[in-house]
Amino acid sequence: MVKALAVSTIIISLLLWVPNVVFQKASTLWMFTFVLSGIGVGLSVYAKSKILIIGNIITFFSFFIIMFLGYIFVFLTE
Repeated sequence: MVKALAVSTIIISLLLWVPNVVFQKASTLWMFTFVLSGIGVGLSVYAKSKILIIGNIITFFSFFIIMFLGYIFVFLTE
């Protein structure tokens, strides 16, 4: 049960990025990734699953990862 909740926090955190990345529509829903992935890290630690801990940490830092990739893309296309 706890593993399922940890996986669902990863999936929901990724789905929160859909309006910004896929539809190119400014949305503030991505800010909930910090909350959900923080909860997901706690659930993953409780479930003792290293892969879920890593997945939730990546979704926690997804804003910075996406920003970095965006800057790289702009740099390479100019």
